[in-house]
Amino acid sequence: MSATTTTSLLGAAWAVLVVAGLWPRRPLRGAPDRAPGRPTAPRRRVSCAERLGLLVLRPLDGRGRWGEWAAGADPLRLGRALAAGATGLLLHPVLGASLAALAWALPAMAARRSDRRRAALVRRELLEAVDLLALAVGAGLTVPLAVDAVARRSSGPVGAALGAAVATAAAGRRLGDALSELPRHLGEDVRPLSTTLVGSLRDGSPAADGLDRLAVELRAERRRRAEEVARRVPIKLLFPLVACILPAFALLTVAPLLAGALDSLRP
Repeated sequence: MSATTTTSLLGAAWAVLVVAGLWPRRPLRGAPDRAPGRPTAPRRRVSCAERLGLLVLRPLDGRGRWGEWAAGADPLRLGRALAAGATGLLLHPVLGASLAALAWALPAMAARRSDRRRAALVRRELLEAVDLLALAVGAGLTVPLAVDAVARRSSGPVGAALGAAVATAAAGRRLGDALSELPRHLGEDVRPLSTTLVGSLRDGSPAADGLDRLAVELRAERRRRAEEVARRVPIKLLFPLVACILPAFALLTVAPLLAGALDSLRP
C-alpha cells in the first residue's frame, strides 16, 4: 500500500470520526406546532453509534439465543465497537478486530471497576453506620429515629440509602419495606444490617443485641480482609523487585566476570 493511499484512508477515517462525534451536537429542526401552554418532553439525542447498534440489533430481535442476547445488549456499546472495528479495518484486519474488541471490553471493565470501588466504599462505611445505629438504639432511640439520625450524619452510599428509606417512609410507605430493599441498592454486604433492622421493626426483636453482634462480625471481616491484603503485598512487589534489582545485580556481578573472561580469551 502506497503512502498516498494510506494517507487518504487515514484522512477518511478521521473525517468519519469527526462527523460521528459532532453529529449529536447538530442543531435540531423546529418543533412541530402544539397547543399553547402544553409541556413537551425533551427530545433525546441519539448518537450515530447508537443508531448503528440499533440497526444491527433489530434483525436479531426474537431469534432464539441471538434474540435474548440482543434484548440485553447495549446499542451504544455495540455501535462504538463496530465503528472502531470498521475504522481499524481501513488499515489492517487484525487492527480492526483488536479495536473492536477493545471498544467492546472497555465499558464492561470500567463498570466492573466502578462496582468494586462502590462495594469497597460500602464495606468501609458499613461498620461506622452499624456502630452509630447501635449507639443510638442503646441511648433509647427507636429504630426509625435511629435510622433517621444516622442518615443525617453519614455522607456515603450507606447514609444516602438510609436517608432514601426514611424519605420513602415519610411519603407513606412502611420503613421495614424500604429497609428490606437496601441489598438491592448497596449489595449483599448490607443484607445482615437490613435483616436486623427489618426484624426489629416487624417482629419486635431487640435491635441493640443484633447490631452489637453485627458490629463484631464486621470488625472480624475487616480484619480478615486486611490480612488478605497484607499477604498479597509480597506477590505484588515481586515483579517490581525483579525488574529493578535483577538488571542491576547482573551488571554488578555477571558483567565484570564476562568482561574478564573475554579479556583472558584475547590473544
